[in-house]
Amino acid sequence: EVQLVESGGGLVQPGGSLRLSCVASGFTFSSYRIHWVRQAPGKGLEWVSSISTRGTRYYADSVLGRFIISRDNAKNTLYLQMNSLKTEDTAMYYCGRDCSGGYCSHRGQGTQVTVSS
Repeated sequence: EVQLVESGGGLVQPGGSLRLSCVASGFTFSSYRIHWVRQAPGKGLEWVSSISTRGTRYYADSVLGRFIISRDNAKNTLYLQMNSLKTEDTAMYYCGRDCSGGYCSHRGQGTQVTVSS
């Protein structure tokens, strides 16, 4: 069974940083492109970033230059380093596999990020 478990969310002030983690199990992690998606209150799912099996990184324009995605295949773990956070980054963040346009066939339970002063 595919399982994805996110952690690392919390409350942070604008301009601050957080690092999210996602531990995967139930499949060969290194063989899949893995994604971060988010859902802000009252809005739809938004694709944020992904990393290919070879480590190529992709970002939404809204986070480019502020967020860094990475993976550790030895630990079956995906990361998202979020810097220069803005209030509009407030959302539930999910890691996912087999995603398209923010929708994923496999997704974790999410971790809440709140950016507020």
